[in-house]
Amino acid sequence: MKISARFVFAALLLTLVLCVGIWILEVQTKFLRRSYDEVVLDNRNHYLSCTQLPTEGEVRQVMEAHWDAVERINQINPGFVGMEIDTSTCPGKADILFWYGTHKDRLRIEELIAGDTFYGIPYRLQNR
Repeated sequence: MKISARFVFAALLLTLVLCVGIWILEVQTKFLRRSYDEVVLDNRNHYLSCTQLPTEGEVRQVMEAHWDAVERINQINPGFVGMEIDTSTCPGKADILFWYGTHKDRLRIEELIAGDTFYGIPYRLQNR
């Protein structure tokens, strides 16, 4: 049985269209990255660019103003749950990194934060 050139061309074109579609979906929604972070790594990221992040000073102000909430999070599992202001990725800009040891700790952190930001500051959750 001989495969026609038209069939091969149509299959290649369909594959190309599907790949471009998946790439566009990933660029707009970060679906694959989010899925990998959530399912495999048990992490949560905000995927914001440096220009979208607040200044380090703004982050420090919010952290100081809501230190009681930070302390409640740190007390979830002392030594295995913590936070830091991350300025390493974007000079002059920052976000908050909450780290934890177990998925149960993550769920308790998310319950205390109860939103997509920590009092307006983007945050990330990282399983260590």
